[in-house]
Amino acid sequence: MSDTPQEPGPQDPGPLGPAAAAGPPPEPLPRAAVAWSVGAVWALALVLGVLIALLSHPLQYASWISLALGVCVIASFGVQLATQQKDGFVNRLATTLTGSFVILGVIGGILGLITLGH
Repeated sequence: MSDTPQEPGPQDPGPLGPAAAAGPPPEPLPRAAVAWSVGAVWALALVLGVLIALLSHPLQYASWISLALGVCVIASFGVQLATQQKDGFVNRLATTLTGSFVILGVIGGILGLITLGH
């Protein structure tokens, strides 16, 4: 035998790389779990917006809405990381944050119009 490396033959497929060591791909997150993870934060945004409308002074609406959005950002990361699925993480996070921003933006707009009416 010589010390030179052999070329892989038809019977030896050669190294398969890191994909072979990783094992089978993980199962995707079921649609119901995605809907719950996104919808839970949207519901939180809606509840916070309603509470802001009912409990805060009109001059403080903007401060409370921005705080509610910050809470939704933290909750979005927490909920999406809790799914323990890296596939689709960015899309789920973007959907969650966009929906929260729209919900709180609409509530903020309505509160702004109500404040102008006073």
